[in-house]
Amino acid sequence: MTSVNSISSEKDEDHDITHEDIIEDDEPEEPSSELDPSQREYFEHNQRLDEFLAPLCLDEAVLYKLARSFSDIYRHLALTSDQQFLPTPVTELPTGEETGRYLAIDVGGSNLRVAFIELLGEVEAETHPVDASQRSQNTIRKAQRQRVKRTLERAWPIQEHLKMDKAEDLFAWIGDCIAEVVAESLTSDDTKKDIPAELDMGITFSFPIMQESLAEATLMPMGKGFAITSNLNLRKILLNGYEKHTRRPDDEDEPSSKRRKLFALPKLKIQAITNDTVATLASLAYAVKSLPNSRVAMGIIVGTGCNATIPMKLSSLHESKAKSVNAMNAEAVETIVNTEWTISGAAPPLTELNVTTKWDIELDRACARPGFQPFEYMTGGRYIGELIRLILFDYLTEIAGLSKRILPANLIQEYALTTTYISDHVARARSDVDLAKDLNETLPPPESSDWRWDPRTAGDFRRIARTVQRRSAGLIAAAVIGLLACCREIELKEDSNVNTPENAASPQSNGDSGEHDSAAASTSSSQPNFVNNNSHGRVVPVLQQIPIDWQSGPEELVVAFTGGIIQHYPQFKEMCQQHIDRLIMRTGPQQGGKSVFLREASDGGVIGAGVLAGMVSSK
Repeated sequence: MTSVNSISSEKDEDHDITHEDIIEDDEPEEPSSELDPSQREYFEHNQRLDEFLAPLCLDEAVLYKLARSFSDIYRHLALTSDQQFLPTPVTELPTGEETGRYLAIDVGGSNLRVAFIELLGEVEAETHPVDASQRSQNTIRKAQRQRVKRTLERAWPIQEHLKMDKAEDLFAWIGDCIAEVVAESLTSDDTKKDIPAELDMGITFSFPIMQESLAEATLMPMGKGFAITSNLNLRKILLNGYEKHTRRPDDEDEPSSKRRKLFALPKLKIQAITNDTVATLASLAYAVKSLPNSRVAMGIIVGTGCNATIPMKLSSLHESKAKSVNAMNAEAVETIVNTEWTISGAAPPLTELNVTTKWDIELDRACARPGFQPFEYMTGGRYIGELIRLILFDYLTEIAGLSKRILPANLIQEYALTTTYISDHVARARSDVDLAKDLNETLPPPESSDWRWDPRTAGDFRRIARTVQRRSAGLIAAAVIGLLACCREIELKEDSNVNTPENAASPQSNGDSGEHDSAAASTSSSQPNFVNNNSHGRVVPVLQQIPIDWQSGPEELVVAFTGGIIQHYPQFKEMCQQHIDRLIMRTGPQQGGKSVFLREASDGGVIGAGVLAGMVSSK
């Protein structure tokens, strides 16, 4: 008979997760009648925790329904909302031939980043090989070649007091930081002999903005812990914050202590302002030249907050939105859309499918703007730590029966348990024993308390954190699939006949219709059979023959991503990808054999700002 200690050891080893088993199956374990009392108590403990966490567990069928619901509501918002699916002035992606050196600013929810971005453009091949293998090698070399060079990069955390300051004070600080980098650039070997009168600049701003041109933007209410709520002319207030650095010190009675040089700095020429998701999309489209059958289809941010951007046909947008784009570019037929998909207009599917839990409601009610961004409260880095704190506190006091007086202060105080802490300590722990030791050092109870973290409680903490992480990754995946279906990049079949596919030879979809449907009818012999390969009702397509439109190779839709959570939280990106894979698998083969692949656009905000500035300057 297996001892309870060996069971615990096996459970600890489960957390050294391989890519294949990142998404666990939440099947309750039935204790054997032969277990001794200690083993039975162990299983009953886990069963209580499973029941406690059940509201957070979203199975594949729910996520699929959520993706379809998101697709429908995104289409509705594109046609009706004035706060979401906002058209941007970017009506095309970069060609990859843009060159030059540009000042780039990225104002995020947690950090400010400033750098000079040099675009290296294309390099013409010296020869034009006719051999297929040589052409393939040349294509791969081009894709791998460095296309962007970053210099003089600096980053600053945006302190909480700055977030609560008046807009003028916040942007004066931003102007000071920009001046530091500009002043440093003027003493570098590249520029000290040639000081320009003005610097071309691109700006990425990780907050909702409205734009009538690429160089102008109106800042909408910010969220993410910022107190600024009034609409601001972003171009004007940023230039005002920097303007004092363009005058010589003797021009003022009290020169700024932040001015680093004894000469006036160049003026700034703002070429492009955009939000972080548009910048991410542009940066990957430029920096990584697509391989054959690979196309950058959309961009997402999963960091302090969460957002997405995607090209949309003007015909899919409200008439006023389309007119604003055509006023800037009369020939445009599509535009890059800033979805702002976390704002409340997209929330109904979360309540209709019972995704929202009592802990989500508690977090929402206590935040600065209740009801404003419910999806972000479930997925954004600013809120994941707080959500885990609420759940853990509820578990320890209501299920484990502990008094709040003996618990660590950071489990009681709002927003004291950060997502960064959980990522660095809880998610990376190798075992419950190691985690308990670390928690007693870094998250200790009060000195007056005789309670201490033990391996079991540490394991409960880790289970709670991982369940929240898995739900967040699933929600991101459902939103990505829903947005791609909304823009008719993929098709999502109705799920009602999922377990009886023989009755669904011509399923309805909420993706492309018309020509795809007629093509499906005319090639019914190439339709796949479906087999139920396990007890969870998941459907795996088995192709009997290759569809005609696959002959040139399946197409890979690339989702450019950046942000602290999806880039650095252990296994988060892998969880998202597996959820995406399962949702695509559930609906069956896509037209053209399409798959959806997450690809990192590291520092896409600051690089994208430079890329967009280069696109404008090169015209």
